[in-house]
Amino acid sequence: MAHSDVAPASVKQPVRFVDLTNQHTLAKSELQTAILRVLNSQQFILGPEVEQCEHSIASHSGTEYAIGCASGTDALLLSLMALELGPGDEVITSPYSFFATASSIWRTGAQPVFADIEPDTFNLDPKSVESVISPRTRAIVPVHLFGHCADMDTLNTLASAHQIPIIEDAAQAFSAEYHNRRAGSLGTLGAFSFFPTKNLGAMGDAGAITTSDATLAKRLQRLRVHGMEPKYYHSEVGLNSRLDAIQAAVISAKLPFIETWTQSRRDNAEQYHQLFQTHETSPYITLPLEKPGCRHVWNQYVIRVPQDHRDALKDHLHNEGIGCEIYYPIPLHRQPCFSKLGYREGSLPISEQTAKESLALPIHPDLTIDQQDRVVSEIAAYFDRIQKQSRNVLRGPAYLRRVQESHPVPENETPPSRSQG
Repeated sequence: MAHSDVAPASVKQPVRFVDLTNQHTLAKSELQTAILRVLNSQQFILGPEVEQCEHSIASHSGTEYAIGCASGTDALLLSLMALELGPGDEVITSPYSFFATASSIWRTGAQPVFADIEPDTFNLDPKSVESVISPRTRAIVPVHLFGHCADMDTLNTLASAHQIPIIEDAAQAFSAEYHNRRAGSLGTLGAFSFFPTKNLGAMGDAGAITTSDATLAKRLQRLRVHGMEPKYYHSEVGLNSRLDAIQAAVISAKLPFIETWTQSRRDNAEQYHQLFQTHETSPYITLPLEKPGCRHVWNQYVIRVPQDHRDALKDHLHNEGIGCEIYYPIPLHRQPCFSKLGYREGSLPISEQTAKESLALPIHPDLTIDQQDRVVSEIAAYFDRIQKQSRNVLRGPAYLRRVQESHPVPENETPPSRSQG
């Protein structure tokens, strides 16, 4: 065959960790119409687009009210401010979460108090929460991590017994369910993020708070505009955290697709489960789960990998063009900025071990079965190689030395060669 006739080597297409291309193509007409509507109205801050978006979010979440704000972080901070949290107060939350969960507590002057997590759902362990409740506890902030709701019945029972409000950190759990109730309706307040990579994402930062408490809703509407009501009259100091009208229009345009996208994520999670069983990877990794009565929306599909192999597996997948991420490499109680809280290594062992073992795989709605098969095949290939290397080590020079030491060869004999067995 002539050089020019040589067929090119097959090139593996990358598997993106997040891919919004098809999502935006599917909703292209609705998004263009929504954005143009805002441009023509020239109402870019709050206004009817935001009001409509808030109404849709509240209706979908099963609450009376939704208050749009600038980000998921601000949704948490405003919720804490509405409950008048401040210096001397304690707020119990998870150490295994995005930084905003704890930083918003810190910014009010209150002290984050960390409880450990459940090893299977990655969510707050109610027994650990109960062990750290004190007379200074003013709120509990469970995180519905990766799209799976925390054990809200048990947490609500604890909170009710101590008259403590609950703020749901539902940033990753839009449309998730717990015993037929939606995330955001399970506590006193719910905080959502519409960061572009979330299941329901804007085209920039955006957030919202849900509640069925009319008094809190009214206060939140005031707090997001510098504590102002009416205009230029300030009864308290708030934030500048208004939901952008274009982002609100984008969220409203995407919301009708959320159930289709959620089902795709759920189907992908089930496909992963089947593929991992087919490739017999169970001795090496632990798969995520969905507890009975819960509807997981799979913002992330996070496996647990033995800590000696987690980073090497991540590098292997990246080298093969497969996107993956570590959530979260350093738990919050071990972050340098919270060193004054006095937590030491080993304080919250399950969170610490999870941080060393977790690896998130692609789970976006447009992931194909072929792409998932490639992800799992590469994980299986990595561990096959490790297993073969382990066998070679056992049968290498060190192994032969151990055999010889335990069964010394008589002086008048020579050790058998490898070819002799």
